[in-house]
Amino acid sequence: MSLPTFSKHLKSIYQLAMNTKSFLAVPALILAIIILLNGTPLVFTMPYDLFNNLCPVQLFNFVLLPTIVAILYIMRRGRAVYLIDYACFQTSPNSRVPISAFIEHVHHFPFLDDRSIRFMTRMLERSSIGDETNLPPSIHYIPPLNNGFDEARAEAELVIFSAIDDVFAKTGIAPATVEILVINCSAFAPVPSLTDMVVNKYKLRSDIRCVNLSGMGCSVGPISVGLAATLLQATPHGSHALVVSTETIASNFYKGKERSMQLTNILFRMGGAAVLLSTSGARARFRLKHVVRKITGAFDDSYGCVFQEEDAMGNRGIKLSKDLLTVSGDALRANITTIAPLVLPLSEQLQFASSFIARKLLDGRVKLYIPNFRKAFEHFCIHAGGRAVIDKVQYNLGLSDEHVEPSRMTLHRFGNTSSSSVWYELAYIEAKGRMRKGDRVWMIAFGSGFKCNSAVWECVRPASEPDKAWAGCIHRYPVKISEVIENIGHSGKIQLPSVDEP
Repeated sequence: MSLPTFSKHLKSIYQLAMNTKSFLAVPALILAIIILLNGTPLVFTMPYDLFNNLCPVQLFNFVLLPTIVAILYIMRRGRAVYLIDYACFQTSPNSRVPISAFIEHVHHFPFLDDRSIRFMTRMLERSSIGDETNLPPSIHYIPPLNNGFDEARAEAELVIFSAIDDVFAKTGIAPATVEILVINCSAFAPVPSLTDMVVNKYKLRSDIRCVNLSGMGCSVGPISVGLAATLLQATPHGSHALVVSTETIASNFYKGKERSMQLTNILFRMGGAAVLLSTSGARARFRLKHVVRKITGAFDDSYGCVFQEEDAMGNRGIKLSKDLLTVSGDALRANITTIAPLVLPLSEQLQFASSFIARKLLDGRVKLYIPNFRKAFEHFCIHAGGRAVIDKVQYNLGLSDEHVEPSRMTLHRFGNTSSSSVWYELAYIEAKGRMRKGDRVWMIAFGSGFKCNSAVWECVRPASEPDKAWAGCIHRYPVKISEVIENIGHSGKIQLPSVDEP
């Protein structure tokens, strides 16, 4: 074999080995070189003589078979994905909505009657939302503006661009190096899309892979991360993926009198987060361990428990069912069934598996054992969908008040920011200085459909300073949230005031 021909084959073998995305492919490369050297008068005589004395069966058993198994395993497993850094949208004092101001404000809404105002006042007082949450500028007008398409676009640009600017400033990554862009925003899907808006603003590369997710609710954050991680497997090593999670409030403010739809006006607030992922661990802060998605939408009660529709007067809003907590509990159990074997120690897995099998055999008459996830995770980021949701998850998982503190404080400080709330919670943990190298974080998000999605992270390097969203106020937290009458009940239903109440 001539040297040019050998070099050509060697280059092809090298490219094939690198496509397996693992150094474990190196044995295959060495073996291929030895085979190519058969008849080549070079100096690799010792390895050549060694392998030349092996019969084909021995060669296959000791070299080829382990190499093939290793390559197949790595190809199936994929490359590790890392979180380089993240940034949460820093709300402005000009958009702040104290509870007293909100209550005073709604008295001037022409589409609300006295009964609706009393209902919203009681719900807001029970919500655990504080005085520093934010609403878009257009809602602050008296009477409020039309809150149409232009207002929604302006809100999206403010939140998304601010978060992206901050994450680029944190990481020092140039926008032109981003190969993948994933944006999720459930209730606002303009044309051109939000991803196109970002491409235009930051002049991103023409071959960037863009995905715009809408209509998937508050649980879409882990979905976006999982999608970006999958796309990163098809790009060169060290590629970057930008993930943005947000929601628009301006165009979705409900202007009717249906109480189940008025709850969204009380809970949801402005917020967003930008996350930069990569397959390179250089300067990484977290490593993505697992993403688990579960949807229970095949059941009608789950599918309809968070539903966008028009009321009798033609006002569009999102209706929240009284069975929301029951449905979310079922979705959480489905997620637990999948994630438990991936993260729990063996002792917990055995107890869970035995109860699961017994429950199946006895038609559900055996209570499913809830594993002790405190043995698997140091931190929990539970979607701040509302006080009742956090209470229910804390009870079901047997968590302490400190474990759910990030969720409660995020709800108090920022309200329900939809899919971005779990990032505000992670930022809270780091701002309090509680994150340590090697700590494991479980993000749990609930959303329409109905879905419970989760992501597991392992800390590589804690933050050196608080995220801007918490930097100016973290010294005031945690705050004591006063006790309220919030009866979840054994049925797991949200207890709303009766429509007949004055």
